[in-house]
Amino acid sequence: MITATIFGCKEEQKEINAGSVMTQAEEVAVQTQEVNDPVKADTIEVGNVTRTKEEWKEKLSPEEYHILREAGTEPAFRNQFYDNKKEGIYYCGGCSLPLYSSNTKFDSGTGWPSFYAPIDPKLVKRKMDRRYGMERVEVVCAQCDSHLGHIFPYEGVPTEERHCLNSLALDFKQTDI
Repeated sequence: MITATIFGCKEEQKEINAGSVMTQAEEVAVQTQEVNDPVKADTIEVGNVTRTKEEWKEKLSPEEYHILREAGTEPAFRNQFYDNKKEGIYYCGGCSLPLYSSNTKFDSGTGWPSFYAPIDPKLVKRKMDRRYGMERVEVVCAQCDSHLGHIFPYEGVPTEERHCLNSLALDFKQTDI
């Protein structure tokens, strides 16, 4: 059993919004809920990967750099993993930290890979994203701070949320789970 991170209730959101001025990268208050998933995160250690802008540009393709380091978004339905039905683990494209399991992946109909929970909540961070005149929750890798996508409310899955991720932010390794 793993613990999934859930976006706080409306009262918590109001409390956050009523606080001091938030930056685009402020972390969001969360609560947790147990989710049944046989993938265990007990042995996964979260370190701290830091690279210069030049080092990131050497490591990543221009498209990956735009997604992971500039918080870009790839086109819906024209990405590698939105329709991937294979069993396996999805890793951060920036630092190879295991983040999501195919056990929590589902078809949201949005055209991006969608998950209802990470392998463990410690593996990702949530930040308030106020770009483009809207307020939403950004999800980033806890180890290298790379942009993965956004989290939205979603009924019909155990956590009632959808982690809408960019395929270019992920690497996938097929394995029996």
